[in-house]
Amino acid sequence: MVQSGWSGRTKLEKILIFGVVFSVLLAIGLLVGVIVLATQECLYDDGHKNDTTLSNVCLTEGCIATSHMLLRNMKPEADPCDDFYEYACGRFLDERIIPDDKTGLTAFSEIEDEMRDHLRLLINRPIEANEAKPFKDLKLLNQACLNLNAIETVGKTQMEAKFADMGRWPVLTTSWDGSNWRWEDTIAKFRAHGYAVNQIFSFSVSTDYRNSSVRSARIDQTGLGLSYEYIIKKEDDKFYLAYKAYQVDLAKLFGATGADLEAKMAQALDFEWSLANISLTREERRDANKLYNPMTIAQLQSNYSQIDWLSYLNSLMPADTPFSTNDIIINAVPAFFEKLFPLLERTPKETIANYLMWRVAFSSASSLSKVFRDRHQEYNRITTGKEVADPRGLQCSDITLSYYPHAVGSLYVRRYFDEKAKAQVLEMIKQIKAAFKGIVDEIDWMDDATKQAAHKKADNMGEQMAYADELLNDTALTSYYSKLHENVEIDLEHFHATILKLGAASTAFNLKKLRQMVDRDDWTSHVTPAIVNAYYSPQENIIKFPAGILQGAFFNPDRPEYMNYGGIGFVIGHEITHGFDDQGSRYDDIGNLANWWNEETRGKFDERAQCIIKQYAGYTEPLTNLTLNGVNTQGENIADNGGIKESYIGYQNWVKEHGEEKLLPGLDLKPNQLFWVSAAQVWCNVQREQAMRNRVLTGVHSPGQFRVIGPMKNRPEFAKDFNCAPGRIMNPNDKCSVW
Repeated sequence: MVQSGWSGRTKLEKILIFGVVFSVLLAIGLLVGVIVLATQECLYDDGHKNDTTLSNVCLTEGCIATSHMLLRNMKPEADPCDDFYEYACGRFLDERIIPDDKTGLTAFSEIEDEMRDHLRLLINRPIEANEAKPFKDLKLLNQACLNLNAIETVGKTQMEAKFADMGRWPVLTTSWDGSNWRWEDTIAKFRAHGYAVNQIFSFSVSTDYRNSSVRSARIDQTGLGLSYEYIIKKEDDKFYLAYKAYQVDLAKLFGATGADLEAKMAQALDFEWSLANISLTREERRDANKLYNPMTIAQLQSNYSQIDWLSYLNSLMPADTPFSTNDIIINAVPAFFEKLFPLLERTPKETIANYLMWRVAFSSASSLSKVFRDRHQEYNRITTGKEVADPRGLQCSDITLSYYPHAVGSLYVRRYFDEKAKAQVLEMIKQIKAAFKGIVDEIDWMDDATKQAAHKKADNMGEQMAYADELLNDTALTSYYSKLHENVEIDLEHFHATILKLGAASTAFNLKKLRQMVDRDDWTSHVTPAIVNAYYSPQENIIKFPAGILQGAFFNPDRPEYMNYGGIGFVIGHEITHGFDDQGSRYDDIGNLANWWNEETRGKFDERAQCIIKQYAGYTEPLTNLTLNGVNTQGENIADNGGIKESYIGYQNWVKEHGEEKLLPGLDLKPNQLFWVSAAQVWCNVQREQAMRNRVLTGVHSPGQFRVIGPMKNRPEFAKDFNCAPGRIMNPNDKCSVW
């Protein structure tokens, strides 16, 4: 018999009812407080009273939540004309504490944290009998990653066997015989075992720069274990010293005991330094035309006869996709290869072998037993500032996502994605793209023919929004993963071996595409949804917005459009402008590396880009006291400056069509001002010193405060909206503008 009435309630039910009543009363109290704030008269800097009558204030749940978010981050007492970053993000900077397992906190990371929790829940759900195989497999991979008992017992043993098969690690033995050893054979074994093959030089297959309908094979300079900017400084850099110590310690963990261990590993590191020393810098690699040098394999053999090129390249390719001597290879950096082979000839084989095996051990440590993972985390602590590793559950869900991005993304959008976002953001793209085209029409430094070409490229720029429809089709997913991970079964007892097999299968799958035409409509090249980021692909001429970024500080369909144009609109404009920055502008409307510029007009573009370079090179990051690299960040800075301008214009045009929007409660700010605050709060961030050092020295993005201050200083509309007098810090007399 079911009891009814208050007396019939259990103690737990009574507690729950009291909780619900209390929550409702609290919500009513907050709403009353907001209404009181909203009806107060507030003064602006310009001396005019703001119309904050109740009828002009938005009191929906979305607006109240938005107001709370802004106030949680802002420091209203700061002067927006002195430092708008401090004004928009001051409280975020003062009150956020970086957790031990993070390198920093940003608007991106806050969304990522929630998404990672959602993904972890989805991936850890029990396997159901009727699930599609990709879903079963990804859950099995996650379980294998969580099986620490198995990893503890077999991780090191597996690696020792791999070292032996790949030519042995000299420092682990007293009887290494290098008489018949060749680095080419070891690299080929790396490919067979599922490791990267970029330790001496890189090899890959990708869309051809100058014919985006086909793919080409490409060789390039080495991929370093430590960034060029650190390794080139040797003992003068603390990250270099950490890398050097890690080399020796990792060798010891695998059993190296020789008295000359440190000397031998130092020689291996010196060899890696030599590879860095003959490589192009990031600044030197910004012009893709200089990285496009086609040669037949026969020509490679003639130019660099120290190895058998046909044999070596075929050892990296799937057996059913062989090369012939007449096949074309794109040589990205001929000068590197001219210096590489003399370096290899004068370096002892044992040193090269120690270097190669160290790189494999380095890439494997995080997936081996606890003693290896702990030492790897210590290295990460020194180089990133991250005090502790992520919880194992998050590590495993991240790894699972990396091997099954479409399948995990499918689970995510089915459960969490708000479909209203798609249509609304696509409409914003139309507005912002139209704004860019209007800017092109108005600028006085472009000739008419180049303007027409810019219009054509903008018109042909595609967009990928949220996710591909096929992600909701289990048959399509199953077919794709059966080919991508051909013949690979997930082994719950051998996690490291499984991820190597998955990697090897994926690499083979992509290499087999060499002679296939590029299918622009292939859904598997569509943006994967479970990512908090956005992209522009110059070789596709497509802007891409994963489902993950269409939320949080960037977008909410239930808040005013000035907030969305300041958030995701800024990002949309940024990605559109990437098609016309110093690098993207070298590709035409179908993604080919081709010059569509009038020579004189290109010179004027470069002059304006130089203004941006000089402006950002004048900024010093306060946490590290490092000067920004204006050259390496110019593409992102051009995109930021153009993006905020385009989104602002797009919003003004939206208002003309739909009318003025209501204000936010509790904030003495007009819609245009809220646009700028929304745009700024996208870049609120606090970071550890080590992570900031990485960003400034090796990154292409400026730190958050300069992504706010830089673009907004350059916009007359910003100065007007906040009544900043000429000559104020945020309204300098000299401004930079490319677009």
